[in-house]
Amino acid sequence: MAGHSKWKTTKHYKAAVDAKRGALFTKLIREITVAAKAGGGDPEGNPRLRTAIDNARKVSCPKENIERGIKKGTGELEGVDYIEVTYEAYAPGGVALMIQALTDNPTRTVADVRHKLSRNGGNLGASNSVSYLFDRKGRMALAAEGRDEDTVMMAALEAGAEDVALDGEDFSISTAPADLHAVREALEKAGFPVREAALAWVPKSTVRVEGENAAALLKLLDALDDLDDVQNIDANFEMDDDA
Repeated sequence: MAGHSKWKTTKHYKAAVDAKRGALFTKLIREITVAAKAGGGDPEGNPRLRTAIDNARKVSCPKENIERGIKKGTGELEGVDYIEVTYEAYAPGGVALMIQALTDNPTRTVADVRHKLSRNGGNLGASNSVSYLFDRKGRMALAAEGRDEDTVMMAALEAGAEDVALDGEDFSISTAPADLHAVREALEKAGFPVREAALAWVPKSTVRVEGENAAALLKLLDALDDLDDVQNIDANFEMDDDA
């Protein structure tokens, strides 16, 4: 298992996190609100909003919640003014973390993140302390079952993707950040429905963690994911599935 990401199932803790549907919906709607504020409330003209809505629908987020999130972003309803922030951190086993959050109170959020890190064997880093270990990419997951790898690769590359790799039960497709939404749209028009899409920090290389470090790392990731303000966590680790 390589790293932690929104598009790849992490058996150790992700299923439990996703089971907390209320918290998951809150995070998805927060992204919808920010996307609508940044690019307008029409998903046809706002690729980020379109992707956020698609991601919410895929987990059966109620339609009225989605519509309310859009209206808060466009100002039709009173809403919270969220700020996008990224924290760089170190975790057990020498693992680097990129923690992305949407918050209305950065002072509160950084204190919460620092607290979770310090209680679970990690620590907050300075700006650019670990980001050099990652590349910013668009990433998508496409179900591999019943699909030929060469066919998917050709379709993805023709759509503008940079790379395609078989990753467990999914094809993991990477793009330049600006191309994420266009590549997703082209793939779906070609008959390849994308299960999930997001911008992510992709590690240039990974470090292997085992034993106590692996257990401590997973506990830390779980604790960070529990924070309402934290949207995504990317990391540069790999471990056995039975760790």
